[in-house]
Amino acid sequence: MLKTHHCGELRARHVGQAVTLAGWVNRQRDHGGLIFVDLRDRWGIVQIVADIAHAPEAHELAARVRQEYVLQVRGTVRPRPADRVNPRMETGEIEVLADEIVVLNPARTPPFPIFEDTPVEESLRLRYRYLDLRRRRMQRNLILRHRVIKYIRDFLDARGFLEIETPILFKSTPEGARDYLVPSRLHPGKFYALPQSPQQLKQLLMVAGFERYFQIARCFRDEDLRGDRQPEFTQLDLEMSFVTREDIMELIEELMIGIVEECSDCRLLTKPFPRLTCAEAMARYGTDKPDLRFGMELVDISDLVAGSNYGIFAQAVAAGGQVKGLRAPGCAGYSRRQLDELTSLTQKEGAMGLSWLALSPDGEIRSSFARFLTDEQVQAIIARMEAQPGDLMLFVADRPPRVAAALSALRLELGERLGLRDPGTMAFCWIIDFPLFEWNENERRWDPSHHLFTAPMPEDLPLLDTDPGAARGQQYDLVCNGEEIAGGSIRIHRREVQEKIFGLIGLDVEQARERFGHMLEAFEYGTPPHGGIASGIDRVVMLLAGEESIREVMAFPKTGQAVDLMANAPSPVDPEQLAELHIRVVAS
Repeated sequence: MLKTHHCGELRARHVGQAVTLAGWVNRQRDHGGLIFVDLRDRWGIVQIVADIAHAPEAHELAARVRQEYVLQVRGTVRPRPADRVNPRMETGEIEVLADEIVVLNPARTPPFPIFEDTPVEESLRLRYRYLDLRRRRMQRNLILRHRVIKYIRDFLDARGFLEIETPILFKSTPEGARDYLVPSRLHPGKFYALPQSPQQLKQLLMVAGFERYFQIARCFRDEDLRGDRQPEFTQLDLEMSFVTREDIMELIEELMIGIVEECSDCRLLTKPFPRLTCAEAMARYGTDKPDLRFGMELVDISDLVAGSNYGIFAQAVAAGGQVKGLRAPGCAGYSRRQLDELTSLTQKEGAMGLSWLALSPDGEIRSSFARFLTDEQVQAIIARMEAQPGDLMLFVADRPPRVAAALSALRLELGERLGLRDPGTMAFCWIIDFPLFEWNENERRWDPSHHLFTAPMPEDLPLLDTDPGAARGQQYDLVCNGEEIAGGSIRIHRREVQEKIFGLIGLDVEQARERFGHMLEAFEYGTPPHGGIASGIDRVVMLLAGEESIREVMAFPKTGQAVDLMANAPSPVDPEQLAELHIRVVAS
């Protein structure tokens, strides 16, 4: 080894010891006869002292080093003078008096500071990702990710799970997003697909009798990107046999509580996790992935304003829509500009506009619509909203989906403005009782709301023949701080039920046999009842790290346009490679 100790591990107990360190120059300070070099490695920073009276050659070399030079230092640990102890450094009580310094590699001036957590434009950080990853913030994030994954493995191993790898090259069986296709050289015109998830394979492992499987699985989806999506991502994939929905939810809840408490400094808001039906979540928060770190629930006032003289409200209710609102505490003094900003936000979500009613601290009412209502109606609205002096009430009138989308976005914006979305608090909840299907108007068929292997609730099986839209699925989503971080279901394990689902979503017998024949055949060989869940590890770590994008917790992510700026990928390939794969590029 080129080092006997890590830079960050030295403490007062090491005083007097001869040590050899290696790392990067964090910064250098030249005080004439004394030169101070902060040497950094993954474990932390220690101060090196090059004293011209003690080691002239080491002092001369220390004068020439610059940031990010890679050094080896041999010296002796000594205590710092009392007036120079640095309480902000873990190694702040000691320093290393250098006997010898060796430059293992010089470095060009970095394109951005490494030792400071100053903001740097993201494209520059991704272009020089290997430098960005030297920064303490990024190293903390990846160390946290390691700890989370290790905790998962230890937790599941202790409970009888086996970690089993499934293929990366598999059959193209679209599961919602586009597949990434891989051409076969040996079989011209045929393709593998990179897995969107190991869904079918983990179910087949249940058929094989392993009963408890998990995998830290790499998944690939060719879809439009945003802060919580990447073309390739990592998930905890898990499947169990002979279980109910409750068994899986209890296991994952215990796992998530352990991850938060053992791997992070975050605070759990509530445990056990609250459970909401999908309908309840939509009614109270306008979304099936609510942020429960704060209240500000939606309130329906449709019955109070139906038939009123305020046309926007009355017409919406008459057309089968609704009028709902939320109460923003302490915001009665919002200016016209601030109200216009909130109106624009709701319009981006498809709403026609935003109506408001402010109750000033002295009880005075300001409103965009109160003059069209009777005093009794206004007071009834204030009572229904449970408004207090100083509160602002905001309302949207439209079709229920638009009302939900607009008020959900408005609620999150106000939660952010009011400082109610504490990144150090984890607010989990389960969402259950989803509809099994969603009607696809364009295709005139049903689409699975989760995926096509989800089992219906046992009592809803007859509805598949009479009223598929009313059937509920045995599925469950785990939500944290407004992010869906896990989703799963009890699976279909009988061929006749799976074939019925295929028919409802528009797959005829031949299509089903071509895409999923291996699954249907397996179901004829004694498939046990089973279910599972998948959790996005990137999203979990993002929340624990207090980041806003999963790119900040991945070593080498792509941009929002799915480009690797460091390696310049995707990129053209040699014509000879394309010819071997029997592929010809056609200009669009």
